Amino acid sequence: MNPFAPLLSAARDLSAGSRAAYATRFALTVPTDARAKLATGWLVLGVGALVASGIFSLLLVVSRTPGINRVIRVADLFHVALVVHVDLSVLVWFAAFAGVLWTLAAPRAGLRVGWFALALCGLGTTGMALSPFLARGAPIMSNYIPVLDNPVFLVALLLFGTGIGLEVLRSLGAPQALLGALDGPAALRLGLMAASVSTAVALFAFLWSWLALPLSLSGKAYYELLFWGGGHVLQFSWTLIMLIAWLWLADAAGATLPLSPRLALMLFALALALVFATPWVYLHYDLTSVEHRRLLTWMMRAGGGLAILPLSLAVVVGLLTQGEATERARPLRSALIMSLTLFAMGGLIGFAIRGADVRIPAHYHGCIVGVTLALMGLAYHLLPRLGFRAPHARLAHLQPYVYGIGQLLHITGLVWSGGYGVQRKVAGTAQVLGSFQEIAGMALMGIGGLVAIAGGLLFVVIIVAAFRRPVPVSGTATAGGDAL
Repeated sequence: MNPFAPLLSAARDLSAGSRAAYATRFALTVPTDARAKLATGWLVLGVGALVASGIFSLLLVVSRTPGINRVIRVADLFHVALVVHVDLSVLVWFAAFAGVLWTLAAPRAGLRVGWFALALCGLGTTGMALSPFLARGAPIMSNYIPVLDNPVFLVALLLFGTGIGLEVLRSLGAPQALLGALDGPAALRLGLMAASVSTAVALFAFLWSWLALPLSLSGKAYYELLFWGGGHVLQFSWTLIMLIAWLWLADAAGATLPLSPRLALMLFALALALVFATPWVYLHYDLTSVEHRRLLTWMMRAGGGLAILPLSLAVVVGLLTQGEATERARPLRSALIMSLTLFAMGGLIGFAIRGADVRIPAHYHGCIVGVTLALMGLAYHLLPRLGFRAPHARLAHLQPYVYGIGQLLHITGLVWSGGYGVQRKVAGTAQVLGSFQEIAGMALMGIGGLVAIAGGLLFVVIIVAAFRRPVPVSGTATAGGDAL
């Protein structure tokens, strides 16, 4: 007897009872005009950042894997590679995909601003990726946005931030999201506007920190405080983008969600609410105070979780009651399942953190990869609607499992090793792996990391293959549950 049969039966009954009430399509109609080209440009930027990030991540895995790191001595490059890897795979990839969604939801007005913003972000991304080879500078492992303390990297980061700021302003100037009936697409547009507001507050926090920091600070202390406030607020933006991707993927995979547009909007508002406490924290507490750091950390932990749990439960119920997915919907379903799994794992690992060991990167890798998988699945869905061929269905179905399982092994190895005290942000002999448990845990981390890199490479191959076989945009912009 299946032990989960009662749960599945109850979920089906719940879905059947609410299907008529919540027959809502959570999907945006993809425009076929010049906005599609601009959205494609943002997608190309994001995928390019993932390619470059994958190259640097290979250095990270090799430098930490027992045995290999003694043959291939790249530990000296570990921190440089870590800086560029984190910024490209998180900051650039997430912000670029946000640019895709903001462009699709915005009106045609202001396209020149959008292209200028994309150009600035492209220059900034290129500069960050090339900066290790163009200028010397110490790697500084500040939280959220690590940096290379050289002029090329810092100017590139400024260019990227300016480009994102322009795109956010363009998104906030799209009042059509506030007009008309509150249906599924309107809820998604309002969710994207909430992500724009959160990102604008984050950029404002970065600027405030830069103006308020004492000139006596330098190095790690300076950059840690510079990015602490805005970095925490950016997590609200990435959470909102992920929630929107979950709803859109579930709809595209053919699932009916027990969720009304009004409730979805309430959850988006809940995920955004604590962002508005940021100016109050800056006004009442000095940037160097313990209270400033603690309050921003508490805001981040309390804010997103209140919205994630009910929305993720609605998505899970929709998946459980969906039935068998069509061949073209299977990649979307697999990406959604692995995204939910990795994000949940990352959240649970957060409760096990004690001290500054490698359980910390295990926690944020789970959460970050959860967001990444959702965006990968949505990229598969958007490609044919942007005028390109649909991705190869079987490979696209397999890729999220390869990438996701590799990352599960990766973070499991980190949690295992962290339980024995292996420290974060070190590599090579500096890890001081003495016991069998420490060595085995980091070996599992290395194996999982290599599998995840293969999964990431497969994603790039699938996307590039679709880019190389464009089709006319007309006829590809309809949103259907069984289309990839």
